[in-house]
Amino acid sequence: MSRDEKYMWRCLQLATKGLGYTKSNPLVGSVIIHNDRIIGEGYHRMIGEAHAEVNAINSVKDTSLLKESTLYVSLEPCSHYGKTPPCASLIVENEIPRVVIAVTDPNQKVAGQGIQILKDAGVEVTVGILENEAKNMNRRFFVNQTAKRPYIVLKWAQTKDGFIDNERKSQDMPPLKLSNSITQSIVHKLRSQNMGIMVGTNTALKDNPTLNTRKWYGDNPTRIVIDKTGKLPKDSHLFNDNAPTVVFTELQSYPHNSKNVSSYIINFESDVINQILNKLFDLNISTLMVEGGSILISSFIEKNMWDEAFIEVADIKIGCGIRAPIIDGALMNAKSYIDSFHYHINNEITRN
Repeated sequence: MSRDEKYMWRCLQLATKGLGYTKSNPLVGSVIIHNDRIIGEGYHRMIGEAHAEVNAINSVKDTSLLKESTLYVSLEPCSHYGKTPPCASLIVENEIPRVVIAVTDPNQKVAGQGIQILKDAGVEVTVGILENEAKNMNRRFFVNQTAKRPYIVLKWAQTKDGFIDNERKSQDMPPLKLSNSITQSIVHKLRSQNMGIMVGTNTALKDNPTLNTRKWYGDNPTRIVIDKTGKLPKDSHLFNDNAPTVVFTELQSYPHNSKNVSSYIINFESDVINQILNKLFDLNISTLMVEGGSILISSFIEKNMWDEAFIEVADIKIGCGIRAPIIDGALMNAKSYIDSFHYHINNEITRN
């Protein structure tokens, strides 16, 4: 491993600390090296707050050393004014002579312009150190910027013999219990890392889910549901005040609109999924977790419109019921928990 790779690994390690807090912004880490010693480091902690490079520079105690240092960063420094000033200009102002970058920013507002600002100021710039690793870490952001849609995470639990639930003849019948307290916490952690969480009409009716992060620290995602003809009752948990709710319907006047509930009309005779994804992207919901039911999840799989999948396989068999979705992708990892096994799969379109 080269020296540049060693310090870029540290950048990537720092960047992951922002997962779940940077929202639509990328995960970015930065370290500053003087005479092969780290004198400053930082990461992008939360959307709207200082970027990684700013935090790294501000952490340096003896700022006179910056003129003899190298700054490493896992994504190209920004070149435009957004919620914060441009980082490329800050680096130039501090006269840092060398900058090492993992990958160019795919955002059209940056896209090489940050690098050009540095070069024009005489900064020595190296690009491409651990590029694939940096892209993979920020695959959500890259999908947002290149595909102009939310990054899609599928999640479901199933039995060992491939069923997602019993055939329930009545809404009063409880759903099949497949998760335990440990795996529920893992799911709620995953929810906290996504901006939106979606279920279909039948799941909302039968399960009356809350779709919040009550078993993990973090923000509740925006709840998203399809309610074509207004079947959902007003007292559904999805319409409480715990989090915003977005409803997709064909009704000109949706009956449950409120300060917390927004409805959008779509054409159910056309491509429903793409209409939903386009609207969610317009609403700045950059990551979408699809949690049920089987028909909704399978529709995303059939269109090959998914990026990651988390599948919990409980150590039980029921013999018959509602079949779980069938999916094919690259196995990223598999973990064993009490009475269950978890699989993490990536779709080929986001592999690097």
